[in-house]
Amino acid sequence: MIRWFRAAICAGLLLTGTNAVSETTYSILDFSDLEGWASDDHAAALEVFRNTCTDLNAPDWRSICAAASDFKDPQMFFELLFRPVLIADGKDGLFTGYFEPELDGARAPSARYRHPVYKMPREARQQSVWLSRRDIETTSVMQGRGLEIAWVDDPVELFFLQIQGSGRIKLPDGSFVRVGYGGANGQPYRSIGVELVRRGIYKSHQVSAQVIKNWVRRNPIDGLELLRHNDSYVFFREVSKVPAHRGPLGAMNRSITEMRSVAVDPKFTPLGAPVWVEKDGKIPLRRLMIAQDTGAAIKGAQRADIFFGTGDEAGKAAGKLKDPGRMIVLLPIQRAYAMLPEAVL
Repeated sequence: MIRWFRAAICAGLLLTGTNAVSETTYSILDFSDLEGWASDDHAAALEVFRNTCTDLNAPDWRSICAAASDFKDPQMFFELLFRPVLIADGKDGLFTGYFEPELDGARAPSARYRHPVYKMPREARQQSVWLSRRDIETTSVMQGRGLEIAWVDDPVELFFLQIQGSGRIKLPDGSFVRVGYGGANGQPYRSIGVELVRRGIYKSHQVSAQVIKNWVRRNPIDGLELLRHNDSYVFFREVSKVPAHRGPLGAMNRSITEMRSVAVDPKFTPLGAPVWVEKDGKIPLRRLMIAQDTGAAIKGAQRADIFFGTGDEAGKAAGKLKDPGRMIVLLPIQRAYAMLPEAVL
């Protein structure tokens, strides 16, 4: 599942950093070095690991996945077959959160449900850069073509659905339509939070997803214009094979799990690998999670986005998260040692 700068929202919608390139380093740790390791629910982590390990094709991963099917002691499973590896690229650790939005909508338009959730048009798929958000929303280019999956009642929530990249739409009869990322117009993402700061409306530390939503709703005309400051536009596809009670699809095309799935940068962390999270901040977290997702703003060896679940409460919790810490990747033993420089071996 691709989410367009989802984590930029959760982290205050400010993209910061440096262009300096640092060397990537690898350090093998002991499980005793993982703070809180013995107290975690390893069985819960193992169940989530099993959900995607069958998609790992390398021989060492396949052997471990086969062993996962009937291993009796979950903690021993991880300790016997993996080694903790701290991967560093010179940047501080940063944890943010993401969630699956839930919107109110209908299969047909009405006075209440006026804002369409679109499938990707053919010509947009054929071009690397297509029309801007303003063109899509204010012209007739999308009309009369049967591209609507559903209509929702809130344009602000629809905007944030596009940032998250997936979500559920609750229909009037209580059933749900789940939608996933279906493509984008190729236009550059422009941060709404940065624009509010540039205009002097808020200070950078004040900006969050909820603050943006509240401002747009208090200023409906200027608010819609503000949203159109972001030229990027995301289209969706209906994900009918995922039951409503399960999590949305992640980058591995499997349902992700609340507070056990994490989005990572696959340049550093293999998708499907267990990762030990040591998140600091007001509410510290020490937990074994599985790298099952990615995100456009998740870049770096120590950058991760924790999945908080579905709905408003999950969104509020995810939106508050911007904490330091460290992430340790659990790798098959031979693979872990193969990453060390020869001088260390």
